[in-house]
Amino acid sequence: MDIRSLSAAQSYASARPATQADPTHEGATQGLRNTFRDFAATLQHSEQVAQSAMVGQADPHALVQALAQTELAVETAVTVRNKVVEAYQEILRMPV
Repeated sequence: MDIRSLSAAQSYASARPATQADPTHEGATQGLRNTFRDFAATLQHSEQVAQSAMVGQADPHALVQALAQTELAVETAVTVRNKVVEAYQEILRMPV
């Protein structure tokens, strides 16, 4: 047996576990689900603070901070949406 093939077989055997799925690692679906939940929670929090400010129960600083967080979250969601649409359009333009 050639020493190079033996070395290649050992390298393959040591690298093989790296291709196995990690059961402790959350998948992309779970990551997206958590992101959407965080986005919804940010919007709900901002809405609650705005309602509290309308009746005089929240200070203006908290309202401005909540609105800024919501603005940032919405801008991020729009940017991600635009990138997804752009990637989809690029895929449609690919020759088959």
